[in-house]
Amino acid sequence: MIWIQFVISSLVIVFASKKLSEYGEIVAIRTGLGSMFIGMILLAGATSLPEFLTTISAINLGVPDIAAGNMFGSNMFNMFILGCIDVLFYNTRLLRRVAHRHALTGSLAVLLNALAIFFILLNPDVKILWVGIDSILIIAVYLIGVWLVRSETNASSSDSDAEIDPKTPSLLRGIAGFAIATVVLIFAVPWLVSSSNEIASVTGLGTGFVGVLLVAFVTSLPEVVTTITAIRMGLFDMAVGNLLGSNLFNMFSLGLADFFMLNGRFIGSIDPRYVLVGTMAIILTCMALIGNLARLERKILFLEMDAVLLIICYVAGIFIVYNLGIGL
Repeated sequence: MIWIQFVISSLVIVFASKKLSEYGEIVAIRTGLGSMFIGMILLAGATSLPEFLTTISAINLGVPDIAAGNMFGSNMFNMFILGCIDVLFYNTRLLRRVAHRHALTGSLAVLLNALAIFFILLNPDVKILWVGIDSILIIAVYLIGVWLVRSETNASSSDSDAEIDPKTPSLLRGIAGFAIATVVLIFAVPWLVSSSNEIASVTGLGTGFVGVLLVAFVTSLPEVVTTITAIRMGLFDMAVGNLLGSNLFNMFSLGLADFFMLNGRFIGSIDPRYVLVGTMAIILTCMALIGNLARLERKILFLEMDAVLLIICYVAGIFIVYNLGIGL
């Protein structure tokens, strides 16, 4: 029964997140935002909503480690998606088309990930009201990063001046659909967290490892769906911005989650061993950036070596997490 609940809640989350992205794109088009900014902020925020809601649910259930494993694990998985897509769409050479335009987003994602690791190790017991100063600083850096990306988008993009297709649904319809999909997610995500928690007990796996692997995989499925859809539509900026922006938004969510934890600091409650998972997320993000900013031909048959290395390193990282007993 618990596996049925897990599968059904996963399918509902994927479907609702897909609709959330579709209606979010309508809102973005009607408000005149560029495709790069849509991917980095709107789509990333929409497809990362399951991770954020999962984190809140995990906090309410008293299992903060599954929340931390979910966030850091999702960042790892997003880069794994990037590697897989580079292999599957080898003729498109996705990242090499748009890498320079998304270097800022990727760098900001690395910075926020590093800040989260730093605060987990430092563990500053300083709060403003009930919220840790570390979470407030992470949120502030994220907001500054959004402003920087928006400024760069304004300087380099003319998407906002493009003529809107008359077939595009109205802004009101986009907002209504976005709101309905959000409500569906709010009800479905707690089911996913509770079922994954029971699966951890039944299988003997710890909640943290389930968060790193199982929940992170399911809550990242919206990124998979929206990224593949964007590539097929030729929206390469949106596709890459969605994945890198999701890594950025996940760390913002890590800070924002502290507002929902009233009995202590959220980041302070995370097991320091999860620093390893966060570090692997940084390594994979840096590999994605370096491998594609360095415009060298590195192919074996039709496979891009940097994409293959991303996949190998992700699998190796999951093996290390399990082998070291993190979250078990």
